[in-house]
Amino acid sequence: MTKPFSQACENNKNPILSVITAYLTQVESVLEVGSGTGQHSVHFAANLPHLQWYTSDRLVNHKGIKQWLDEAKLGNLHAPVELDLNRPWPVNTVDAIYTANTLHIVSKPLVEQFFTGVNKHLASKGLVCIYGPFKYNGNFTSESNQRFDEFLNQQEGQSGIRDLEWVQQLAEQAGLMLVDDIAMPANNQLLIFKRH
Repeated sequence: MTKPFSQACENNKNPILSVITAYLTQVESVLEVGSGTGQHSVHFAANLPHLQWYTSDRLVNHKGIKQWLDEAKLGNLHAPVELDLNRPWPVNTVDAIYTANTLHIVSKPLVEQFFTGVNKHLASKGLVCIYGPFKYNGNFTSESNQRFDEFLNQQEGQSGIRDLEWVQQLAEQAGLMLVDDIAMPANNQLLIFKRH
């Protein structure tokens, strides 16, 4: 079986790494929520060897993630756990949580559940890194994002590009403060939150 491959992951892995590296210097453990193909986890764990990088996703994606992990053979990269935002997370406390291109795919109730899980499993003074497209005051950052949102709205599961203000409100309710909002290529953002 050919490993799963995402061109978007290939395109954005280095820009994301260039930002998160500075934030993760004092971090020991990272949980990636929604590891997808596994490309980000391999790239980040290989370039940040001081981290213990924990992958997670729905069971349907585990086979592909394991293919990437088995090929990489990195001692600091851990096999995926089954994480469904509808259920309690089967993980311990971690220093940081990373997720990419998930909040606009899952439903709004599951975005809320994501922050419930963050609140429960993020260590004191821990970090949360969220990558993806967002709206600001109800406005899209580009015409392509607006078209993407229209496409998402036609899918099942209540997908859609989220308002930054709503995400920030959920984060604050989970004891997090937005410390950085960085514009990324392809009309995406990288949000960095820190626990009070």
